[in-house]
Amino acid sequence: MERIARFEKVSFGQFEADVPAVCGDAAAAYDLISLPVRATAGSAGYDIKSPFSFTLEPGSSIRVATGLRCRISEGWVMMIFPKSGLGFKFRAQLDNTVGIVDQDYYGADNEGHILVKITNDSKEGRTFSIDSGKAFAQAVFVPFGITEDDEADGKRTGGFGSTNA
Repeated sequence: MERIARFEKVSFGQFEADVPAVCGDAAAAYDLISLPVRATAGSAGYDIKSPFSFTLEPGSSIRVATGLRCRISEGWVMMIFPKSGLGFKFRAQLDNTVGIVDQDYYGADNEGHILVKITNDSKEGRTFSIDSGKAFAQAVFVPFGITEDDEADGKRTGGFGSTNA
């Protein structure tokens, strides 16, 4: 296996700026941030844990400030998905379907803070809760290519939607 990325915590100031009010004590949540790990040697996904507890009623969403950023080698992208069990049991889904974290997001103005917006799309009226320190999403690294005539030369400064494309 090729080693192509490293997870880190964002600064407390960035986390505090991004964390939702439902989090409660931002300092306590920041202390609970843990770097993602794989559950088994054969796992493709790195478990992303919530630093605070939350409950999602059917049809509701929350933007989870993970407190994480990731340095990714050139030629790779990180894709974020809901944990399989949440999707299967509750139709939990990310609001952008699949989170794409580009290699240059690490240097964005927001420190490359990974924010995950998740929705409970249960059709059976089922509510689910995530306790602080429990996994709710997973990150998978995938290599990518570019076209032969690619001439992209822009530089990222902002976060979500900053390229205006």
